Amino acid sequence: MVDNFTRPSTDSCCAPGSRASFTKTITEADVTTLAGVTGDFNPLHVDAEYARQTRYGQRTAHPLLASGLISAVLNTRLPGPGAICLSQQIEYLGPIFIGDTITAVVEVTAWQPEKHLITLKTTCHNQDSRQVITGQAVMMFLKEVMA
Repeated sequence: MVDNFTRPSTDSCCAPGSRASFTKTITEADVTTLAGVTGDFNPLHVDAEYARQTRYGQRTAHPLLASGLISAVLNTRLPGPGAICLSQQIEYLGPIFIGDTITAVVEVTAWQPEKHLITLKTTCHNQDSRQVITGQAVMMFLKEVMA
């Protein structure tokens, strides 16, 4: 459910520099659920003994979990309901561990009202302000929402 959704306007959400974020602590349940849904049972994510022998020394969360937080911001906050994702580029910069608190931030970099397109810079960082994801998304407002 989205709280206080209002029809998007160039003044409220599409101005370059507009930002929104979402923060979540990654849990064991998140990792287990994602592994089950996607079939990604990489032992780095699900096998503590295996993970202890890696450079990380512990299990890491699927990077897709943090990517999903970006999706949450894009689809519920900025630009929010009424927009669809046309493309998303993501670069994973470092590991995410179970127990990390990840903040996904999106920032408008361009608005093309004639095409209903909005381009956003996307980033995620952990509780230590270490950036773990950088990227870009292009969203399009559905014409019926803009009417």
